[in-house]
Amino acid sequence: MALKVELKPHERIIIGSCVITNTDQRTRLLIDGDNIPILREKDILTPETANTPAKLIYLAVQLMYISPDPQVNHGTYFNLLREIVTVMPSAWPIIEEINNHILAGDLYLALKEAKKLIAYEAKLLEEATELQRAEMRRSA
Repeated sequence: MALKVELKPHERIIIGSCVITNTDQRTRLLIDGDNIPILREKDILTPETANTPAKLIYLAVQLMYISPDPQVNHGTYFNLLREIVTVMPSAWPIIEEINNHILAGDLYLALKEAKKLIAYEAKLLEEATELQRAEMRRSA
C-alpha cells in the first residue's frame, strides 16, 4: 500500500537520501516502497537547530535513519548518550527504549522515542526555570 503525503507550499521532505522541496502549491504524493526513510520538514533537525543534548540525540538517530549504513553514526550516538545520561539520569527509561529500537533496526520508532526525550528535557528545563524564579522571588 502506498503512503499518502500532502505537502504544504514550499514544504520540504526527505525521501531516501533526497531532499524534495514543494513548489508554491499544495501537493499530494503517493510513495510506494518498503523501508524507505521518509521525514517531513517538521520532523527534520539540522546541526544548527539541534541545540540541546536531547536534540543532538534525535539528530544522531535521524542520521542513522536516513543513512544507507546506520552503523556509521553509532559512535556519535553512543558518545552523546553517555553525556546525556550524566546530566539527565532520570531520562534512562526513554533512552533505553531508543536503544531497543536501534538494536531491533527500527529507526523510525527510535526517532519517535527521541521526540519523547526532547519533550522530557523541555519539561525538566521548565521545572528548573520555575524553581529558579521561585528562589528569586523568595530572596527579593
